[in-house]
Amino acid sequence: MSEPVPVLMYHAVAHQPARATHGLSVSPAAFTEQMAVLEERGFTPVTTAQLGESWRSGGRVPLPRRPVLITFDDGYEGVHRHALPVLAKHGFAATLFVSTGWLRGAHDEGGALDTMLDWDQVRELAHSGTEIGGHTHSHPQLDQLDGERLWDETARCRDIIADEVGVAPLSFAYPYGYSSRRVRETVREAGFAQALAVGNALARPAQGPYAVQRVTVRRSTGAEEFERLVEGRSLARNFARDRALTKGYAMVRRTRRALTVLRGRG
Repeated sequence: MSEPVPVLMYHAVAHQPARATHGLSVSPAAFTEQMAVLEERGFTPVTTAQLGESWRSGGRVPLPRRPVLITFDDGYEGVHRHALPVLAKHGFAATLFVSTGWLRGAHDEGGALDTMLDWDQVRELAHSGTEIGGHTHSHPQLDQLDGERLWDETARCRDIIADEVGVAPLSFAYPYGYSSRRVRETVREAGFAQALAVGNALARPAQGPYAVQRVTVRRSTGAEEFERLVEGRSLARNFARDRALTKGYAMVRRTRRALTVLRGRG
């Protein structure tokens, strides 16, 4: 049986992030220290695609000893400026999930919360071994969209990445971690082989390929807490408030979606 795997969720890596991203950012110094912890404890970072392939094979495609995933959401410029040199120093793989409408240059439709990567930087990350995954086009709450816009957000993101990077993305991350059966089916139909949620729990094959759990790394995550997170210790206690809020908000979103559908039928 496959052992549970810590999947770390990062956002911005910056000295002075924008207010909107501050809580979910980490400082370059903290990121450097955290990557050193992974190496010291014998973890081997793999990409989301590698994890998915191994789990789909039932373990016939083996994972390295103590696998861990390093993932970044949205596509903030600090991933290239600050994280890439540290990853390169350790020889670490990672997965970057980009919202294509937020990146600078072609396809930019505004709405980004901070300074974003441009496509040259995304390609440099890809060439360095970072997997580029999808994170929609405009970063909406997917479970609130109608079928047409849900497909557009998913397929448009896929097609832009394939065109800009030269490789169709295999992995996807839900904005805000929100999904539903309808969302997961759309992501699968768009050709993504696996998708990541949040959940703040270790990833296990039983979660299914389209609901893989991640652990949030915040600016407030200290060195000792980070060690506990990657070892899978005290997760329930550390994220009890997050889970309660998520559960309550899920009910609100389901009600909101149901009302939207009813209005559309009226």
